[in-house]
Amino acid sequence: MGKLTPGATLIYENSEGVIYAREEGSTERHVVGMTLEAQQRREGILENELWHKIRQEAQTNPALHDTLERAKMIYYLSRKS
Repeated sequence: MGKLTPGATLIYENSEGVIYAREEGSTERHVVGMTLEAQQRREGILENELWHKIRQEAQTNPALHDTLERAKMIYYLSRKS
């Protein structure tokens, strides 16, 4: 974690729901928070990246491939159409 400069004025900026703070006169920003929407968007991106990695690994991992095929079958059978 960074150190605060005593007496420094902090400037807060919001970019697409991500809240940054920087010292006045500096361009170096630090994330200090996110809106709920930005958090959900980030979690969705991370989830998509995880599933991409799982699908990639399943190409060379027979046990994982079979498990994903079973999961897809359960999904298709349980869908209401």
